[in-house]
This record gives sequence, C-alpha cells and structure tokens, in this order.
Amino acid sequence: MQKTIEQIQSDTHFLKRETINSTPGISRRGKWFLGYGVLQAVPLLVITLFLFVSAPSLWGDDQKDKPWDPTNHSRIYQVKLKGSINPGAAELLKRAIREADMGLATCLVIELDTPGGLVSTLRDMVQEVMASPIPTVVYVTPSGAQAASAGAILTIAAHVAAMSPGTNIGAAHPVNLGSGGEKDDTMKQKAENDLAAMARSVATERGRNAEWAEKAVRESVSASSREALKLKVIDILAKDLSDLIQQLDGMTVSLPDGPAKLVISNPEIIQIKESLREKILRTIADPNIAYILMMIGMTGLYFEFAHPGTIFPGTIGAICLLLGLFALQALPVSTAGLLLLLLAVVLFVMELIIASHGILGAAGLAALLLGSIMLFDTSKTGVSIDTDVLLTTLLGVGSFLAAITYVATRATLSRPKSGAEGLIGEKGLVRKTVEKRGGQVFLHGELWTAVSEETIPEGTEIKVIDVEGLKLRVSRTHGGKS
Repeated sequence: MQKTIEQIQSDTHFLKRETINSTPGISRRGKWFLGYGVLQAVPLLVITLFLFVSAPSLWGDDQKDKPWDPTNHSRIYQVKLKGSINPGAAELLKRAIREADMGLATCLVIELDTPGGLVSTLRDMVQEVMASPIPTVVYVTPSGAQAASAGAILTIAAHVAAMSPGTNIGAAHPVNLGSGGEKDDTMKQKAENDLAAMARSVATERGRNAEWAEKAVRESVSASSREALKLKVIDILAKDLSDLIQQLDGMTVSLPDGPAKLVISNPEIIQIKESLREKILRTIADPNIAYILMMIGMTGLYFEFAHPGTIFPGTIGAICLLLGLFALQALPVSTAGLLLLLLAVVLFVMELIIASHGILGAAGLAALLLGSIMLFDTSKTGVSIDTDVLLTTLLGVGSFLAAITYVATRATLSRPKSGAEGLIGEKGLVRKTVEKRGGQVFLHGELWTAVSEETIPEGTEIKVIDVEGLKLRVSRTHGGKS
C-alpha cells in the first residue's frame, strides 16, 4: 500500500525533529540535557533560592516589642531552650538577648532543658551570655529537666544560675558527636583539656565552684539541684518562675559595664517565641541530618538532569539541597570537603553531557567519598558524621548515581531505535524491483521508495544503508530471495 500525503508529511516532520547535528565530544543525550534539562532545572533552582533568601522576612524572624509603661514596671524577657545545643538554639539565644536589650529588660530568663550538644555552638552561646549587656538567668526547669554536658557549662556561664527541684546538672565530658567510635588518645585528651579549661575559667569568672566544674568535664560528675546549690554551682533553687523572680529581686550581678542591682517591681513577663526559621534550623542543624539532606538533594537534581521533565525528583532535590546548605552554614564545615562534594556534582553532570564511558562518573564517586569524609573539621570541633550514616548514605547514593550513569551511558552508546538513524541497518523485502531510478520496499509495515546501485528483483531481502529524505538507499542482504 502506497503512503498517503498525510503519512508523508508526518514522516517528514518526524525525520526533521529527530535530526541531530553531530558535535565532537557531546552526545545526543548531552544536547537534550542542555536544551531541555537546563530550562527545567534553572527556574526551579531560582524560585527555591528566592524563597530561601526571603525566608527570614516571610517567617517573621523578629518579634515586635509590646507597648510599655516604664513607671514602676519591670520587664522580664523569657525564652525557652529545649533540646540539643545546636546552631538553631544559638540563633534563638542571640535574638533573645538582642530583643531584651532593645526592650530595656530588667533581665532575661533562659529556661533550659538540654542533654548537651555541639562544643563549637556552646562556645558561641557562652560568649553571648558572658558579653550580654543585660543580666541573664539560666533556669533549669521544669522538674525532671537537665542541664547535661554543654548545658552545664552554659548554666555556669550565666549571671545567675537557678534550678527547679528535681532537676540535675553535670556530666560534661566531651564526646565526638556523630563519630560512632572512640577518638585516638591524643585528640581525646586534647578535647577534654580544652573543655575543662573553659569550664574552670567560666566558673571562676562567675564566682562558682571551679573545681566541680572541671570534674564535670574530666570525670562526668553530676549533681541534683539541691546538691548543686550546696556545692555553690548554682545561686538559686526556685520551684517556679514566680519564686525565681522574688529571689532575683535585690541581687547584684557583674555586667561588662560594671556591677548592676536587680530591682524588680510589678514584673511583666514577655515571652520570646521560636520563629519558624529557628525551628527548622534547630531540627536540621545536625551533621548527620545536614549530610543526608545534601545527598538527597544531589541525587534528586542529578535524576532530573538525567531524565528532564520528571519534575518531582528535581523539586525535592532542590529543596533538600538548599535545606542542607542552610544547615551547613551554621556548622563547622571544611571548605575542602564542601568543594569536593560540589566537584562530584559537576563530574556527574558532565558524565551526562560528555560520553566518557564512565570515567567521569567514577571520578565523581571518588570525589563524593573524599568530600563526605572531609566535610567536617573533626580535629578542631569534634563534629563529624556518624560512621553508620556515612557508609549507608554513600552506599545508597553512590549505587543510585552509578546506576543512572550506567543507564544514561548505555542509552547514549546504543544504536538509535527511531527516526532516520533508526532505519539504518533495518531489513525489509522488495515489493517492486529496485534499481538506480527507484523501486519499492516493504519495511516496518509500510511501503518505502528505495534506490540501489544494483538491480534487486521482487521478493529479495534488503537492508537499509542510508536515508535520503523520504527515500531509502538499500543493498541486497546475504540470502537472496525470501
């Protein structure tokens, strides 16, 4: 059956659409990636980045002060720190001190309940408390709460240290957060000596029991609230906030500008609530979570680049990647490790553009491994990725990326299945004798016009050696007539 005009027009459009100019070094899949994948991924990244940058204003990072009548009126600001000591908690504390100072507060009460956290973040928080222009009161509450590890040193650093009955403080021995194993003896001793010196220095500055503070670090000693009061680790034992405020009235504390007496009358309690931005940072500012988010982001974006138009993996990948970067900017990250991870992304993307037969992909996996190991400066901060998390994530992400790279490379190197290139090498039967002036062959369920350098009679099996527009150039296959 002869082709209709509609079929011919359709074939012409199909062949034009499938025609790809050959450029040395860049595969057909690479051209598709450059032409379509970038158009899909770039707007997605721009939109997500815009939301990320504008997040503080959208989330209402700062809370406005309430109207205040200073006549015979005392303002007491209150902020709650519950959970691990991490960059999210540090950011909340900094904002609380800033707002309390701007609001002319009599003091800032920090309600604390923590199992500990990052040493690097603890140092930042201690510096903020020690340099605070207003009196800070760390109050370990409610009953059953704890100021363990980093929380113990933060409590000792406050101008006034207070606890509720039934709480405990201490056990501040340093651990290698997230390492999943013991440090070598030298690094362990170094970290212990450093933190012990910090605890003793802070306790001495505040006039508290420096010997006990050092033991809390070296021997992990802990004390109940009543024991802490007896040992002069804390200043006040208060059953609730009202009791605490009554005992604070008349106390003298040492500020950077000199001694200051707390005079409290008709107190107004102003709560500083955690913003959405700080909640997110507090949740994800963990080396393990930040690393996992980074890996999910890289994998999602790579999948989107390899299969443009899937949308969902790219969207999730962009969000996770930006959340991971948001967390990493608050953690002690090694520049070399981060650059190696970025290099791994570049190498994986280049593998899709340039047919390197897996060489770029293998180099990307090596960069991914080295970057993951070097991501955090563990020797200085004690922060690292848990060994189990590192190995599991690397194995999963590495296998996934390697599989995508293999499939993409195989598709690039395989023979085309459609279009003009897909017809070359295909076999058919002669329906009308083929010669230089023309003839007809039956191929793929259709009749095609064909030419040949030799005369090929009807019923002979042929194969396509070239495509010229809608005309096939064929030759006789071995086997003669069918």
